[in-house]
Amino acid sequence: MTELRDAVVGAGLLAGTANVIMQLARAPVGYGVLESKVDSGNLFRHPLKRTRTTLTYLAVASMGTDAERAAYRRGVNAAHAQVRSSDGSPVAYNAFDTDLQLWVAACLYKGFEDVYLAFVGGDPAGFYRDAARLGTTLQVRPEMWPADRTAFEEYWAAGVAATGIDDTVRRYLTDLVDLRYLPAPAAAVGRRFSRFVTTGFLPQHFRDEMRLPWTSADQRRFEAFLANVGRVTRVLPGPLRRFPYNVCLWDLRRRLRTGRPLV
Repeated sequence: MTELRDAVVGAGLLAGTANVIMQLARAPVGYGVLESKVDSGNLFRHPLKRTRTTLTYLAVASMGTDAERAAYRRGVNAAHAQVRSSDGSPVAYNAFDTDLQLWVAACLYKGFEDVYLAFVGGDPAGFYRDAARLGTTLQVRPEMWPADRTAFEEYWAAGVAATGIDDTVRRYLTDLVDLRYLPAPAAAVGRRFSRFVTTGFLPQHFRDEMRLPWTSADQRRFEAFLANVGRVTRVLPGPLRRFPYNVCLWDLRRRLRTGRPLV
């Protein structure tokens, strides 16, 4: 039977920025990130640490044990306790809001589904129930996860309709797409590719919200690109296919053994 771990492939990193855009298109999530007082979690100040903690969350939610997920939950909760709106915030938010966490988990599931279809092949229905862990590793209650994929599609359609990206959040996300958290030379080299692959992975609604143009020729090039990456991914040995997620899980286990901070 297919499990969530079967959809964990390093090539999925290509869809990462698109997934962040979908998450932050929900205004309370977007402003929760923009206004966060957790300096160590700021991608533009600490890109390596923020990338490590995000990938570790995905690794432990998809491949970790119950005890490892509980330990990581405690670490994330300590950071999330500082993420709440102030009187001056444009929207109200709280990182412990289970409805917002469910939206983020739903975006992550859509990402896993897209990556599995593009780079692995097969029916993602097999790991749908497992994907609840993308939310229940934090505060989402199991019964909140839509009962089946039909229910999920209904939830997803309603959730997408409730999203909207204002100018403030769009500027932040555009900087993300343009790799402005990297040194300027690296950003300049990778910016065009980042825009192409990010726009390709975005549903049209989010392309429109981000004002990212996309043509039928772009779509053909993107599909050819996915096919080529998929051919390579499917012949890789398991450890190489799952890199760097497996390394992040190894690092988490090392931190647990040595008592080092997890987040």
